[in-house]
Formats: sequence, C-alpha cells, structure tokens
Amino acid sequence: MAKTIDAKGLACPQPVLLTKKALGEENNVTVTVDNEPAVANITRLGKTMGCTLHIDKREDGTFQIHLSRDAGKIPSAPLDLSCATGPLVIAISSDRMGRGDDELGYVLIRTFIHTILSLEPLPHTVIFYNTGVKLTVKDSESLDDLKEIEKKGIAVIVCGTCLNYFGITKNLSVGVISNMYDIASTMAGAGRLVIP
Repeated sequence: MAKTIDAKGLACPQPVLLTKKALGEENNVTVTVDNEPAVANITRLGKTMGCTLHIDKREDGTFQIHLSRDAGKIPSAPLDLSCATGPLVIAISSDRMGRGDDELGYVLIRTFIHTILSLEPLPHTVIFYNTGVKLTVKDSESLDDLKEIEKKGIAVIVCGTCLNYFGITKNLSVGVISNMYDIASTMAGAGRLVIP
C-alpha cells in the first residue's frame, strides 16, 4: 500500500522527517513538496534508505517524489550516536571568522578553509550554515579550496534553509544541499566538532 504525504509549506527538516517515518511504515511513498532543497534532501534520504526514486515537476511549481523500496532490502545503518569516538566534523556558521574587524574575519575564514586539507586526520564532514553558506556559492573566493576538499572525499553539506533565506540556492557551486536533521545528526555523531 502506498502512503501519500503533503509536505508543501513545511519548514526544513519536516519533509525529510515525515518521509523517513513513512518509509519506516510503507515501502511505497509519494511526497509533495514546493521547493528544490526539499527535493534534494528527500532524494538523498531515499538513496540512503535503498529506494528507487522518480520525481515529477508539476505545472503549479510543486514536485511529487515517488520513493519505492524492495520489501527485503535493508536500508543503510543509521549513524551510531552512542559511540564515544567518531569523525572530525567542522561546522562553519559564518563567512567571517571571529568577532571584530569584518575584513580580517573574511581573510581568516578563507585561510582556515585553505588549511583544512593540511589537517591530520582529514575531517569527515564540513558543514555550512547561516552566512557560512555564502562561501559555497558561485564567485566565492573559497570555492577552489572547497572543491579540493570535496575531491579528497570530505563531505560538504550546506543548509538548504540558509541558501533559501539568502536567495542563493541556484548559485550553490560545491557540496550538497542538506537539512537540519542531517546537520544535527552529523554534529551529534562527531568525535570532535570544530566551530571556527
């Protein structure tokens, strides 16, 4: 039996949480959303849970995401948050580093990002939220370094709500659009969390 979810107008991460709950109950789920970050987040969740996906863009600007999973297919294991040690995660909440002079703060955050590749061990994930998302878009002076970070296999996740808030979602040039559920889970599962 298929389950239908109307997630139009719901703030992040509600569409993802509703979809995850529904996939725990049914193998066929259809979700309707009204923004591209929600589509990206639900698509990523579906892939993590072993689903096949089909997305329909409708004339009214909404999207219908059809997710289906084989009854015998085992989804990916959730992040084990009980572990005392875990990956290094860096969470960047601003396009400046520190308080005080803004111009100096901008230089410092660019230098910090450039230095990430010299860390040992390398971080598992770099998270961008609030004005930090501005570092991941077209014309950012940190873009080349962030692309190198991504090439090294470091996950770069970017808050979709923040991109939407600043009206820069279409300018995202590195990383994947994420949601607060993924961000909170990643931060909670970190063995070491660095917030510059």
